[in-house]
Amino acid sequence: MMDPVRSADRRRIGTQRPGTAPRAVVRRQVAVPLRRPEGGTWPSDVVSFDGLVDGREHLALGLGDWRGSVERAAEPGGAPVLVRLHSECLTGDVFGSERCDCGPQFREAVTRISAAGGVLLYLRQEGRGIGLYAKLDAYALQDRGLDTYQANLALGRDEDERDYTAAAQMLGALSVRRVALLSNNPDKAEQLARLGIEVAERVPTALHLSAANVRYLSAKARHRSHTLRLPEDRAAMERADPEPQAVDRVVTDEVSGRS
Repeated sequence: MMDPVRSADRRRIGTQRPGTAPRAVVRRQVAVPLRRPEGGTWPSDVVSFDGLVDGREHLALGLGDWRGSVERAAEPGGAPVLVRLHSECLTGDVFGSERCDCGPQFREAVTRISAAGGVLLYLRQEGRGIGLYAKLDAYALQDRGLDTYQANLALGRDEDERDYTAAAQMLGALSVRRVALLSNNPDKAEQLARLGIEVAERVPTALHLSAANVRYLSAKARHRSHTLRLPEDRAAMERADPEPQAVDRVVTDEVSGRS
């Protein structure tokens, strides 16, 4: 039986004290036009940073009138800055994989934030933090019956290893203190709030459903309370976890194959 207080959550709760994200600074800002699928471009400023706690090369994309949005958010009664924390997904963002909804979510976020003026943080956290090769290992286990979270655990990893301290640092370096968070994931909002970023509201993304990702999305909604409005009939099909014996058998086979 899965521990209701997950090990990744314990680690974050132990390290993220309220409002204690160390200071980071902007390293470089470069104009990079982004190609629109329907033609034309979105203007963007791509920003790199020094001093991020995890040492990774995360990026911020300032989209639309993002500077104006930041300035207005700092005024009394100003609207919060529309922000998305997007974790890197090579298979979805670049290859167009339908096993997840990452690619469509990225394109939706760029479109919506460009219109409103805001910031997209592109975080180098492939596979919910376990890395690309381990994510592919998890895919293989999912093909044998495990859901996306059970597969991570079967590999000896946490369900979700992402820590958003660097994201809070990046927002602080851009003077973004109050956000409307474009996300279906309550954990992102909770972590940012612990780190001193005010999440004034959480804005859900659209549902990007395909035959290949329905089990994945159902697991996110059922197991981690993502705000996804799945069709009732499809959600019902995927509601039950695999039988414990089946999970144990897949894990045992995986360990035997690696020994």
